[in-house]
Amino acid sequence: MKRQKRDMYARAFKRGYLAGVSGKSKDSCPLDQAAVRQEWLNGWREGRTDNWEGMTGVSGIHKLANVTAT
Repeated sequence: MKRQKRDMYARAFKRGYLAGVSGKSKDSCPLDQAAVRQEWLNGWREGRTDNWEGMTGVSGIHKLANVTAT
């Protein structure tokens, strides 16, 4: 059975969110393509916001489930 390729925009958003929620800098973005990089940064911003609001660890599990579902 073939594995379908994941949507690269959703994947970039997810990875950016995880980087942001863990407190990493936005300069750590590994992507070069402008559109994909923008999705990573959107995820990073949302992750940083959640980090600042204290949604890390157990309190942020409900948010993480929505991000990793895609």
